Amino acid sequence: MNVTMPTDPPGTLLGVWAHPDDEAYMSGGLMATATGAGQRVVVVTATYGELGTPDPERWPPPRLARHRQREMAASLAAVGVREHHWLGHPDGGCADVPGGPAVDQLASIIDRVRPDTIVTFGPDGMTGHPDHRAVSAWTTAAWQAHGASAQLWYATLLPSFHQRWGALNDDVGLFADVDGPPCTPDEDAALVVRCAGPILDAKMAALRAHHSQTAPLAALAGEEAFRQWWSTEAFVDASSVLVGSPS
Repeated sequence: MNVTMPTDPPGTLLGVWAHPDDEAYMSGGLMATATGAGQRVVVVTATYGELGTPDPERWPPPRLARHRQREMAASLAAVGVREHHWLGHPDGGCADVPGGPAVDQLASIIDRVRPDTIVTFGPDGMTGHPDHRAVSAWTTAAWQAHGASAQLWYATLLPSFHQRWGALNDDVGLFADVDGPPCTPDEDAALVVRCAGPILDAKMAALRAHHSQTAPLAALAGEEAFRQWWSTEAFVDASSVLVGSPS
């Protein structure tokens, strides 16, 4: 594993994501690294991911929600995370949730956890998914309401990711809903985690625990490509992204 650390280590880490499996893709290596170093890691998930199936007859929303809760518990255990909160918002409907109450939910969690670092999606939602964008907006507003006392990092991608995996990304339609996926030069990243060895093994166990979502992608990509596809995690400081953004 190669971790390019910032001047200040992440400390107590709070991850805020939209669906079960977002946390594993975006920060599985970071979480495994942090828990392995004895740091506290807390994860928040906005929805149960109850619509995440092409076969709703076999997997009606209540059944899939229960299944994905079990997958989530197994995934977090794989990277040593013991603290998790569900917000209980509707899958695919976060953009329609009133912002005030959702922000208050997260502000309350921030107040209780007192994180040193918060990680979430950037305003682009990584893939443009409306749930991802809503979670980014809620988290950013809650962070600002808390006086920006923690570091806020947005998940991003490096140029090397697009160069290496562009064809696969196109095949799965990864960025079909966003006008230009995130891309941050290595030197502008707040943190880069290049997973290998036991950390990559832990991340892959976390991803595979979300079997209902990841098994089809692993089959499409091939096992070795799937193992390497998300082996690098990158984050950019929100303060640099938000400079000049509309308030």
